[in-house]
Amino acid sequence: MSRSILDVVLLSGFGSSSPEEIDRYGIVDATRIAMCRAVTSLKLKPDQLLIDAVDLQKEVSIPQKAMNFGDSISLSIAAASILAKVHRDQLMVTLSSQYPGYGFECHKGYGTHMHYDMLMRLQPTPAHRHTFKPIASLSQV
Repeated sequence: MSRSILDVVLLSGFGSSSPEEIDRYGIVDATRIAMCRAVTSLKLKPDQLLIDAVDLQKEVSIPQKAMNFGDSISLSIAAASILAKVHRDQLMVTLSSQYPGYGFECHKGYGTHMHYDMLMRLQPTPAHRHTFKPIASLSQV
């Protein structure tokens, strides 16, 4: 019998950062912001956080343990990683209807040849991180 993570998880929350936040604060700090948003979106306050690599001690007053390669050490972190990726992929499919032709529903925003080809042809959208090196280099062409 195949079960979804959502069938057995006690709590889940999602957080994200906008492309503007990533451009302004950098990917690490924007990731930290998104993770704090995920924690504050939880309906109940957890007793402890297990976190993949990022230390949130300064931002969140919940006991926590940050682990490098946490998704290969902790089943909870691995499950959270899967939920986050599925959530992100669903957002990219939704984004594909706002920006047809970019193929977001196929490559989900990852740096595939198709994605780079569409960027060259159609130019970046407001959904793109403009400080991301391949996109930043387009404005120099």
